Amino acid sequence: MTSSSHLQIPYAVVYDLEFTAWDGSMARRWLAPGEYKEVVQIGAVKVTSAFSPIERFECLVRPRLNPVLSPYLEKLTRITNAAVTARGVDFEEAYRSFVSFAGTLPVIAFGRDDLVLMDNLRLYGLHTVLRLPKVVDLRPWLIENGIDIRGMHACDVGPAAGVPFDGHTHDALADALSVASGIKALVERGAVPPVAAVPKMYP
Repeated sequence: MTSSSHLQIPYAVVYDLEFTAWDGSMARRWLAPGEYKEVVQIGAVKVTSAFSPIERFECLVRPRLNPVLSPYLEKLTRITNAAVTARGVDFEEAYRSFVSFAGTLPVIAFGRDDLVLMDNLRLYGLHTVLRLPKVVDLRPWLIENGIDIRGMHACDVGPAAGVPFDGHTHDALADALSVASGIKALVERGAVPPVAAVPKMYP
């Protein structure tokens, strides 16, 4: 095996989600009647041990309970109802594709998007059928490496580590790439790469 091919070996998957939201829903913690965190977009990137991206995954998802996206969410994410109608798939199909993309690689996210995935599996009655990868929350690692995460979103990780953001904020794939670029920058400055055991799969 050549050194160049070795550098292309997948080491981990970094991912991010976008999900249904309304003006004020974050402050209300999605507790108003009918408000659910239904996944609208999954974005992920496979990275090498140096956290260089080598493969990308992006999928729009059609919410089941609130199929029409709010104007707030359209403005925040630039994901339109027309795009979801044209390219969106059902959550089960999107989730199966994401899990297949991740395979047995460690899975990393900024925050607890795994809880959102589990909420969707339960919401749609899929939690006894589909499995959820164990996700490593990157936030403690960022704190250990001098990043103040207060008020941060996934899209802010790259800029916090000195890497300009590329793309549209609150786009799941662009945000996942920002997280990966932030990790890469910190590792290049001497940080120990985030440790992520091979995910244990559970119902």
